[in-house]
Amino acid sequence: MKVREIISSHVLVIGSGGAGVRAAIEASAHGECVLVAKTIAGKGGCTIMAEGGYNAVLNCDDKTDDHFADTMKGGAFLNNLELVRTLVTESPERIRDLLSWGAVFDVTGECSLAQRPFGGQCFPRTCFAGDRTGHEMMITLMDRLAATQVRICHEVTIISLLCEGGRVIGAAGLNRNGELIEFLADAVVLATGGGTRVYDISTNSTSGTGDGYAMGFRAGAELIDMEQVQFHPTGAVYPWDARGRLVTEAVRGEGGVLKNALGERFMTRYDPQRMELSTRDVVARAAATEIREGRGTPHGGVWLDISHRSSEEIETRLPTMLEQFLMFGVDIRKEPMEVAPTAHHIMGGLRIDPECRTSVPGLFACGEVAGGVHGANRLGGNALAETQVFGRRAGDSVGKEPVREKNLNNSAIQPVIKTLMEFSEGHNPAHEVRARLQEAMWNGAGIFRNKDALQQTLSEIDSLDQVRMKATIPEEFAECCIVKNMMTTARLIVRSALTREESRGAHVRTDITQDWDNASSPFGHTHISQKGVSIEHREAA
Repeated sequence: MKVREIISSHVLVIGSGGAGVRAAIEASAHGECVLVAKTIAGKGGCTIMAEGGYNAVLNCDDKTDDHFADTMKGGAFLNNLELVRTLVTESPERIRDLLSWGAVFDVTGECSLAQRPFGGQCFPRTCFAGDRTGHEMMITLMDRLAATQVRICHEVTIISLLCEGGRVIGAAGLNRNGELIEFLADAVVLATGGGTRVYDISTNSTSGTGDGYAMGFRAGAELIDMEQVQFHPTGAVYPWDARGRLVTEAVRGEGGVLKNALGERFMTRYDPQRMELSTRDVVARAAATEIREGRGTPHGGVWLDISHRSSEEIETRLPTMLEQFLMFGVDIRKEPMEVAPTAHHIMGGLRIDPECRTSVPGLFACGEVAGGVHGANRLGGNALAETQVFGRRAGDSVGKEPVREKNLNNSAIQPVIKTLMEFSEGHNPAHEVRARLQEAMWNGAGIFRNKDALQQTLSEIDSLDQVRMKATIPEEFAECCIVKNMMTTARLIVRSALTREESRGAHVRTDITQDWDNASSPFGHTHISQKGVSIEHREAA
């Protein structure tokens, strides 16, 4: 296999969701920028699928200190304080950017931005556009991107970062025809989104395969808190082909209630003060417990009921949910939805500073692929804000990187070519390996974890990694690379989960008894890189 094309630029942005597009917009002011999209730019990824909203302190009765405190408490105090302070301080200005670029959000009768309550927050600070907030944001961002000189490469799967002398100098990708493209840049932004597609049941789009975590790890970057995987409390469970599809937190924000098969509003047992608006980790564990203890619905879920609200309110404020469930034969204006926890978001990721620099020179990261903002549990509404706050920061920082002479004859591409050639000699279809990996992760590294199950899962991943995958047509080479990345990401999650010997936020170890709470935990971040995995130890508060 040979390199079909070499594309050179000042900045390379990998990923075309909310964070990547915002980074490219900002970087374009500093020089030539190339944006690479795994699918069609602005159409794939999770931002466009995000329904609930964007958190920002806009009301004079709300305070950034309260947003900070809610985020820290929701994250079980594992968050990076400086990153959280940056998020809550700058999110109002970033939503004003969107509005000035033409975004249309819901407003009140007084023509101020409408804000709904979301779980774990002391004030209704979640701005929204019905339940299509992410879609509205992406339309606006893509319009703004079109006004720049950014070159967009659609339908190119980046399979590896390229490094030289300990620095990231670009990336290698495969186009839709399976042809190899080499991208060279003075600096690179990873904005590749999440990776919960390593689980059997997930809300992520098909592109959420954890490529950024794996590529960053192989390039030498340090990652933190990869064990912290959020399981959204409400994913569809029926029909079968809709399993895991997100049922937005906006349903609970608009007054939806959760009940078990006995008709009990079970959150009274788990968080009687906040009920359905408790944090996602609490609600997900509660729903999973009800199901495990035999109080689940016929298809293995719990009931989520919004039918007590008027039809007009549901049609106006939850149009996507209404349309989605009508396709399933359920009219949420009259009957409840059947939901269960589903893999949704990875709170961990590449360790960054407030300027989005990673531990590897020339590599920046923003959005879900970066860790530290959300700690051990993400509040709904903070992810969309994160894409804009840190997307802008990444684009500005990377754009200011000095111009370097690019070596068009570098040897960094050779290991990539060698790996691709090995796939042509393999035996096993990639989709079969993917399915076995997803099943192993769902069974052994889900909401409730223990050492034996995690070790068994790690052994299964190691075994799968020895399977020689087969690529017989051009399109299958990218699929083989993606599955390899999925295995690396899954291994990062499991190894980190074994290292954190406590229950914290979304990470619950059923085999460990502890006598401390989140605020007084003796553990800090888990760190994992090619040098190994470790966890910070600190004096209990």
